[in-house]
Parts: sequence; C-alpha cells; structure tokens
Amino acid sequence: MLRRALFAAIALVAAAPASAQPSKTLKAVMHSDLKIIDPVWTTAYIVRNHGYLIYDTLFAFDAKLEPRPQMVESWTVSDDQLTWTFKLREGLKWHDGQPVTTADVLPSIKRFTDKDTLGGLLGKQTQEMKAIDDRTFQIVLKQPYGMMLKTLAKPSSVPLFIMPKRVAETPVSQQISDTTGSGPFIFKKDEWKPGEKVVYLRNPDYRPRAEPPSGLAGGKVAKVDRVEWVSIPDTQTAINALQQGEIDMIEQPSHDLLPVIEKDKNVEIIIPDQLGSTYILRFNWKQPPFNDVRYRRAAMIAFNQKDFLQAVIGDPRYYKICKAMFSCGGPLENSAGTDGILESRFEESRKILKEAGYDGTPIVLLQSTDLAVLTNLAPVAKTLLERGGFKVDMQSMDWQTLVARRAKKDPVAQGGWNIAMTAAAAVLLIDPVNNHYAEASGDRAQFGWPLDEEIERLRVAFVGEGDPKKQLQIAEQVQKRILEQGVTVPLGQFLQPMARRKGVTGNIESPITVFWNVEKK
Repeated sequence: MLRRALFAAIALVAAAPASAQPSKTLKAVMHSDLKIIDPVWTTAYIVRNHGYLIYDTLFAFDAKLEPRPQMVESWTVSDDQLTWTFKLREGLKWHDGQPVTTADVLPSIKRFTDKDTLGGLLGKQTQEMKAIDDRTFQIVLKQPYGMMLKTLAKPSSVPLFIMPKRVAETPVSQQISDTTGSGPFIFKKDEWKPGEKVVYLRNPDYRPRAEPPSGLAGGKVAKVDRVEWVSIPDTQTAINALQQGEIDMIEQPSHDLLPVIEKDKNVEIIIPDQLGSTYILRFNWKQPPFNDVRYRRAAMIAFNQKDFLQAVIGDPRYYKICKAMFSCGGPLENSAGTDGILESRFEESRKILKEAGYDGTPIVLLQSTDLAVLTNLAPVAKTLLERGGFKVDMQSMDWQTLVARRAKKDPVAQGGWNIAMTAAAAVLLIDPVNNHYAEASGDRAQFGWPLDEEIERLRVAFVGEGDPKKQLQIAEQVQKRILEQGVTVPLGQFLQPMARRKGVTGNIESPITVFWNVEKK
C-alpha cells in the first residue's frame, strides 16, 4: 500500500505543469533600505533603482552612452528643429492592464521637467506639449534644443519614468502612493516591510524590445519570477548570508571585507560600473555660516581627498584622487579652479574663519550610519573641519532619514543642517547639464540650494554649443566657478564592486543596478 502511494506521488510530480514548479526568487541586499517610493520626489539612488524595476522610460542610454528608444517606436524632427514628434510602441500596458497612452506621457514629462535639473532646461525651451492621438505626441520648442534625446534618456538622479496620468499629475512637492507602472516587474506593496524586505514580481504582460540589452537600453527581459531586496544592515552578516547561499547578491559590499569574499570559490566579485562614483559634499547655502562664501572656502581648504578615500575605500585598487567636477575619465575632465583647495591647509582655514568673525557656533554635519560606502565620510569631515578651526556637531542617522532631513530648509535649531555628503555615479556627472550638482538655481537645485546666476548662464550656453572644443571651454569655466563659490566639493572617485553567487549571471554593465537579464541557475 505504501509502495503504491509512493508511485502515485511520483507520477503526480512528473505530470505537474511547469508553472507548478518552485518559482525562481533572486534575493539581493541593496545599498540601502527602501522607505520612499517616489523616484521623482527624491534623488536617492535606492528609490531610483526601485523605479527602474517597475517603470519604463521613453529613451535610455546604451552601453556607449548613446540615447536609444525604449517606449518610443519612432520619432521625427521638423526642418527648423522646433517640432519633435514621437510615436509609442504598440502593446504598452500598465500593471493593471490598462493601455499606456500619450495622456499618461505628457504629465509624466511635466512632472520630470518640474523637478529635474536637465529636465528644467528642456521645460524652459518648450513652447507646448500636445497629444496627436493615443500613441503620438509632440514637443514644440521655442528654439532648437540639441540635447532632446539625452534629456529624455537621462538615467539619474531623476529619470523620466512614465507613470499613469492620475499619478503623474501629483505635484513634485508631494509624494506619490500609487506605484502602478508598466515596467518588467511589479511592486508588491502589500509585502513591502521597510527594514525587512521589498518584493517585486515579474510582469507577465511586459513586452521587451527585440534588441539585446545594452546599458539601460534594449530588451528588458525578466528572467526570474521574483526579486526580493532583503534588509541586512550589517555588512559582515550580509556576507555570511551570501556565502551560505541565503541570499544571491550584495549590491555594494564593504570594501574592507572584499578579501573575505575573494577567498570563497562559490562567490565572485564583478564591477558593473567601470567609471565608478564620485563622493560629493554639499553646503547648505540657506543657513549660516555657509550662506557666506568665506566659510565655504575655509572648509574646502581644510579638506583633502585622500583621507576620505582611505577611510572609506581603503584599497588603492578601488579609488582615485580626482578634483574634476565632470569625472576623471570623462570627455570634459579638467583641472580648472582646483589650485589651493582640498590640500588640508589648516592654518589658512583658521585665518579665514578669524577674518570672517566665526563665533564658534557648531556646524551640523549629517552622518549616514547604515551605508558602508558612506559611513566613514562624516567622521573624517569632522576631524578635518575641527583642525581647520570649526566646531562640529556630527548627527548620525540611517540613510533614508538623512535623505528626508537634507530636504529640509529649516534653520539648524529647528532640524536643519549645514553639511551633507553622498556619492554619485561618475557617468552621470560628465557635463555641466547632466551633472545635477553643477546646478546653481537656488530652490530648484539639489539639496544645499546654491544660487549663482553666472553658473546658470554658462550651463545654458553649454546646451546651445555644438562644438566639442567650445563645450570643454565652457565646462572649464563652470568648474572654476563651482569650486570658487563652493557649490559642490568633489571628494574623489572610486569603484564599487558587486558580490554574487556564481549561479547568478547576466548583470548588465551599467552605472545603475537593474534586474532584467539576470538569471539564477
């Protein structure tokens, strides 16, 4: 009897359809926990990565940083370069089954141009946007705008994600709550537990492009059924979980623990982004003392890049001293304005503070505690600032709390701040308009809200210039002005390896971690 029952069970398993087999779940530890779900409201990279899973874009950059169509099937430009006409691909659907139409696209573009640096330049040049039919729309310009496709393909920090009309009409000052998208994965909001896990399911209705994947462009084929972002804040614990097969991937393992991973034959290290990232420091221009350029200059003189890079990265194989605003290794790399800064000339810093009448009020410096790639930045900044004559109040918090805090324009005594730091993919900083830390438009600019009319004038000139040599000259002027005024302080460039089980393949070479094309065997 027992034998017959056993054979019957085997027969049932053998006859079971493929859909009844266990689904493929990819478990990854990301660089941060997801607490915000609006990739337009914030520039935090974890929210942007979330956006790439569930939304699609009109255009995308390929591996050669050329814009390629994504949701767009075809487009034309009028002879006078003022009217751009775009046609959407057939069969695009929202996760709720409704068709994607131009009625969704136009407010999505509007929300993007209201928020993003480069999008804002497009918005200023736009006379009108209009739908021709459900799949065709036009952007009519006031004057030619040579960066149209690059703007629509912008990968970060605020990409042009297309959202349903009802969602896209949300003001940029307000966070969205509806996460309906049309991308290759579906966000399982009911399984989202901040501090625990984030879940995405393969979108069965998604129609990938026919081209092979290249960078962020081409066919977005979801090859796993489920992606789980598992929260393991402690990096050593995460590495233990990777080695034991409890997770499949660590997006950003701590550099000091890479030697441990290198010894494990079941785990491999890859570097999806070969240009790397740049550490960025920002002053709050709205609050004293850094509303005064003299204090910004004093701080920049006290800093040096090597102390930051050695404290966070440690291994010289993975970092590079780089004072360039537009990335070392990029086409507009230059040294304009770099003399005399980032050399830890403490006596000169103290002299400037004395002449400026610094009263000893502590500088509020924000520290992220849960991102290994950022945690040690603030303690180094504190030490160097104090040696340069400042008093410093370093306030520690998790990354998502810091992201919310740095958005506040309140006085320091009411929860504001003076200095915040982050890291940005170098490929996204390669020119004065893509580099959102080059913007100096006040309230429209990134956290810190620098305001400088000369920088904005030069950035507009860059957009209108087609000669590469003249573009470089403008870039040098922009960089010199940025460093003179203390708009942004570059703290060096570094490579960020990824660790994965050897059964995981297909990670695309890209400055952004995406999950299409990834397989788990």
